[in-house]
Amino acid sequence: MFSQPPKFDEFFANLAEANKKWLDGLTGTANFAQNPENSAFNAFQGFFSNTKGFLDAQNSFYQEQLQIWSQIANKKEGSTEDKKVSDKRFSDEGWDNNPFFSYLKQSYESFSKHLLNIVGQAGLSDEEKEKFTFFIQQYLAAIAPSNFPLTNPEVIKAFIDTKGKSFSDGMQNLLQDSQNGYMSMTDESLYEVGVNLAATEGSVIYRNSLVELIQYKPTTEKVYETPLLIVPPCINKYYILDLQQSNSLVKYYVDQGYTVFLVSWKSADAALKKYRWEEYVNIGVIDSIETVRSISKKDKINVLGYCVGGAILTTAALLLKDRNLDYINTMTHLTSLLDYEDPGEIKLYLNKDMEKVGQLKKDGGIMAGRIIAQTFSSLRPNDLIWNYWVNNYLLGKTPPAFDLLFWNNDAVDLPVPMHQFYIDNLYNKNKFAKGEFVVDGVKLDLSKIDYPVYLFAAQKDHIVPWNSAYKSTQLLKNAQVKFVLGASGHTAGVVNPVVTDKRNYWVNDALPASEQEWFTGSTSMPGSWWKDYNAWLAQYSGKQVKAPATAGNKDFPVICVAPGEYVKAKGLSIVEASLI
Repeated sequence: MFSQPPKFDEFFANLAEANKKWLDGLTGTANFAQNPENSAFNAFQGFFSNTKGFLDAQNSFYQEQLQIWSQIANKKEGSTEDKKVSDKRFSDEGWDNNPFFSYLKQSYESFSKHLLNIVGQAGLSDEEKEKFTFFIQQYLAAIAPSNFPLTNPEVIKAFIDTKGKSFSDGMQNLLQDSQNGYMSMTDESLYEVGVNLAATEGSVIYRNSLVELIQYKPTTEKVYETPLLIVPPCINKYYILDLQQSNSLVKYYVDQGYTVFLVSWKSADAALKKYRWEEYVNIGVIDSIETVRSISKKDKINVLGYCVGGAILTTAALLLKDRNLDYINTMTHLTSLLDYEDPGEIKLYLNKDMEKVGQLKKDGGIMAGRIIAQTFSSLRPNDLIWNYWVNNYLLGKTPPAFDLLFWNNDAVDLPVPMHQFYIDNLYNKNKFAKGEFVVDGVKLDLSKIDYPVYLFAAQKDHIVPWNSAYKSTQLLKNAQVKFVLGASGHTAGVVNPVVTDKRNYWVNDALPASEQEWFTGSTSMPGSWWKDYNAWLAQYSGKQVKAPATAGNKDFPVICVAPGEYVKAKGLSIVEASLI
């Protein structure tokens, strides 16, 4: 029925040559050749310089398209053969039962495969290949037929079944999100900070220009004498560690008898636009440590940092060492990096010439948290962008309730000087691991940390890859290190409450240089890693004493009830931030 024409090869060769000439003209007029570092230009140039490879690829693609159509045309009505639903975007039965949509799906899959094959045949360096593949995948995710109303059978069916209401609801959702300045990932009407999120009872007992310090109310008659100070990431709201009461890490450790303090970062505004990494370390962390020491009357305290909070906390710990201030008893990292040589896919977005970026904002400025959040979402575009595009706007549905996604949309802004310093010194130049990181005029030496350290990483973390997090075990040469690997990703791996006791974690007291050797020798433990950390922390928290009756002390009286004011402030829109 679809037999090959007699001059099939000649036809495709002519077509390929025409396409090559068209692209040559395009790259010439677009001045791509003037930028030798342009990965797209290098990829296409390398690919088309291999004429045989180009012709073979074109020929293969067109033949595959004809085969797809031939198979669909000859498919018997009602047949379910070759039905594949591994891709959630094409799970609706209409993608297989309707010939038109079946062809669209298979044609898109074929096109995606062949377009990605370009990268493999272009003679790129490994770095160029990785970047180009990533951005091709972003493009392919965006043009999927599932993202458009007239090429998605589920959307068309919903429109017919609801007599157009799905379309009306979708436009209403789009209007609401446009006004909010971001795409909703959950039903936000179901959550309120301080009511059913960040609701663990406590008091703000210290406030400065950058942080509020919360002291949580004990729930046990006796508490460990050594308190725990938590430093969350400054690029997110702290309540990822205090979500609902059933999955709050803070609540769990309060219930285990620890006196828990927590830093709540202020979202940057015009008053903070000149703040540097130094302010986040000194005003944010060191001031908080000194406050906790004063209230607890303990010379040394236990400290915990999550994500970038771990890097800021480690900086503070080393500055304290340099000042001969022995304030830290133990330190914990949750999915934190000290070695940024391989930070994962985020490196594809990094600007390696941050000094020029800094010149644009000599008087400071604000990096909108929305930009940071969108960057992380784009690392998983099908799950964190286009999934909600289809659900919210094309199908007109309200996304299901999910506290993690409510938190994910609650953005925090950063000062440009601090953000620039972080990206340039750690992500781009990896100065911490190289022993070249200078803060407050002090060159920081990780080997000076000589107390117990607990390192937790998550196996499927795409923001802090666990193999990179493991490298901290080798950098902290004089610390008594324990490394624990949890299942799942950057947030779900950390937020794994004991009440559900899901998933598992791996432990291994040995710390070989190779993370794979560590994993091979590890033991899988069922349930939440929170239990393991509780057992570890208890041995360094001293004896149990009577729980304090009130928060703070005469020097640091209660300012307001938790969660305080800073966590409730909304981040600026991208436009608002750009004007500061």
